Amino acid sequence: MISGYRASDWLRVSESKNAYWKFIPIVFLLLAVDGCHKSESHSQKPERHHSDAIRPVLSMVAAPQSGPADGYAGVIEPRYHTDLGFRVLGRIVARDVNVGDMVKSGQRLAALDPELLEVAVRSQEATLSNVKAQLVNSESNLKRQTILLAKNITPQAEFDAAVQANETAASAVSQAEANLDKAREQLGYANLIADMDGVVVSIDAEAGQTVAAGQSVVSIASPDSREAVVDMGEDITATLTTGSEFRIILQISPDFETIGRVREIAPQADASTRTRRVRITLDNPAEAFPLGSNITAIPKQAIPTNIRLPHSAILNRDSESFVWIVDPENKKVNRVPVKIASQDELGVEIAQGIEAGSRVVTAGVNSLTDGQPIRWNPGDMQ
Repeated sequence: MISGYRASDWLRVSESKNAYWKFIPIVFLLLAVDGCHKSESHSQKPERHHSDAIRPVLSMVAAPQSGPADGYAGVIEPRYHTDLGFRVLGRIVARDVNVGDMVKSGQRLAALDPELLEVAVRSQEATLSNVKAQLVNSESNLKRQTILLAKNITPQAEFDAAVQANETAASAVSQAEANLDKAREQLGYANLIADMDGVVVSIDAEAGQTVAAGQSVVSIASPDSREAVVDMGEDITATLTTGSEFRIILQISPDFETIGRVREIAPQADASTRTRRVRITLDNPAEAFPLGSNITAIPKQAIPTNIRLPHSAILNRDSESFVWIVDPENKKVNRVPVKIASQDELGVEIAQGIEAGSRVVTAGVNSLTDGQPIRWNPGDMQ
């Protein structure tokens, strides 16, 4: 017996250890075989790259939009109008016309309080009388000095002084006469006179109001030449040219219609509305189109606008804008740079980069790669 073990117990332990070591090679063999099977199954399974995965997308067909079928609202305004104001400072004491009145050239429209202007005239008249009296005295003195100089009674210096005084008095008279003419002219400015035949389109000052020189008081327009004034978006005005024809329809009575042609397109858009003002001259302005009446301008030919896309269709990279164009034959997408004309909360106007009829991806643009296979519904936003 060794360390408390009997000989029979030691024999059994030895036989168990020998049996354990016999099974170890078999276990390693089974593990190796299983690893080979797994390796073989991995090698047989093809790898699929993320960019090769077929992605479903939403899309739409890009097409230029047309202007509204019901046209553009506008107003009839005169082509020529004049803002008239007094040439001198004063308080208005009379206004002889109202908005809508027909006036003739030379007719009085309003008047200022003439009291101060009349005082100025009387003051200049008094000044002129004074300098004329001085001129008479200087002329008498000059005659006397001339006689005395001929008799060698007066020195040459006194004669020269008399000549100079006479010339000064004559100049003072000329200046006083000019000032009197000016004062009388300004007195005439107390009345505001129409300088042409026309219709009063606005009153900018009332009786009792003090106005500065040149401040507008009455506006007169010539009714002979009328035009429709319409504000349109930049995408519309970009397609117009001088001479483009519009149907002009009176809103209060749609039976009245005439033809107008574009005369002028504002060179700059309004900062707040981003619209340009278009002036359309009426060919035959009938009496049914009075100044100030509301009209509808409808283009005689459909006006295509820029292609409009939702914000979700735009991919922005490094300060540039792109869209994904669907290739129907290869069923893949291609990234195309675009130029944006304008954008608002409803969408983006594309000015360049997309052709009409192209199918554009409208969702998931940030997870696509160039040439990636896709799947789309051909009925999406036709």
